Amino acid sequence: MANILDYLRWRGDIPLAQSPFNDVDNLILARLSYIKFDGIVPEEIGPMGIEIGRAVALLRDPAPGNPFSVHYDPLSDDDKALLSLLETSERFSKMILTGYVNDFDPDAEKQFSSLTILPGDATAYIAFRGTDNTIVGWKEDFNMSFTTPVPAQTEAVRHLKTVAPLLGLPLRVGGHSKGGNLAVYSASFCPEEIQKKIICVYNNDGPGLDQNTISKDGYQRMKDRIITFVPQSSIVGMMLEHEEDYMIVHSTQTGMAQHDPYSWEVLRCDFVTDGRLTNGSRFIDRTLKGWVAEVDAEKRKFFIDTLYEIISSTDAKTVREFSASWGKNALTFARAYKNMDEETRTILREVVAALIRTARENLTLPSIPVKK
Repeated sequence: MANILDYLRWRGDIPLAQSPFNDVDNLILARLSYIKFDGIVPEEIGPMGIEIGRAVALLRDPAPGNPFSVHYDPLSDDDKALLSLLETSERFSKMILTGYVNDFDPDAEKQFSSLTILPGDATAYIAFRGTDNTIVGWKEDFNMSFTTPVPAQTEAVRHLKTVAPLLGLPLRVGGHSKGGNLAVYSASFCPEEIQKKIICVYNNDGPGLDQNTISKDGYQRMKDRIITFVPQSSIVGMMLEHEEDYMIVHSTQTGMAQHDPYSWEVLRCDFVTDGRLTNGSRFIDRTLKGWVAEVDAEKRKFFIDTLYEIISSTDAKTVREFSASWGKNALTFARAYKNMDEETRTILREVVAALIRTARENLTLPSIPVKK
């Protein structure tokens, strides 16, 4: 089954002038925003950025004293293959990277990064990075279940309001995972004069927004230009609410692994689409929405803050570090629960019980139609 890497091998030599920007190009640029280009891509917006080919060469160069290559070795094999193909691609290698921001603030529980790409077709693509592997990044995602805006959403609006006038170009705004949510949120809450410049907003399996936010005029003005993709067993992308239509992409993975953009099937310059979500995805969607409806925001916040406090006490900075010591960390959870006062334990039990109860109720519900 073909994916974005195969797309680059087969069609990476076709310039935009011959084959215009498409949905698969969007996913590639959204994934590119995950790469740490600190010190390589300038923060200042403008045409004097750096070409993708040159940026990749600097990132990969293992020469002694190169301060940038430290970000290359930890990359996955898929990301390394992506960068290698972009470096030599006629379609992508000359695209300009500019406006790089990487803001990580544990105290504010904020993980925010953005990258602006100038494809060379007199437009700009503003890509927001999704959740990284840090505990803080995932905590900010969970915060979306009880508060809007979270710090990254506020920062995304500010960034778009700053960048758009400097570019003076028609815009595409996009991202994968939380980056897709930030793209939708920033486009919905930027001034109308900037909204008029936005060609479309790409949400690649990112969470939706809460019902109150969706009802706002800004979102309503943008919703017909929001293009949302979710895999057939989407979990992340089905969180919160989507009033815009979405397309279901076929993934070659199962379960949570379908969130991986390298698993999305591609045919020529389009995604291979499926007709409906799986039962598992619909079950998770209904369970989470039912849980949010049953448990008030204050208790959800208390529950998530308490879990985060316990996880932080393990000294793990990333999800990988936490998972690597799961046995030890399970004991930390047990000790923390034992030492909690009775009021705290009661609230935690209530929240978990509500989640279990909602899940049981949704096991017996019939399938529901999905938007496509």
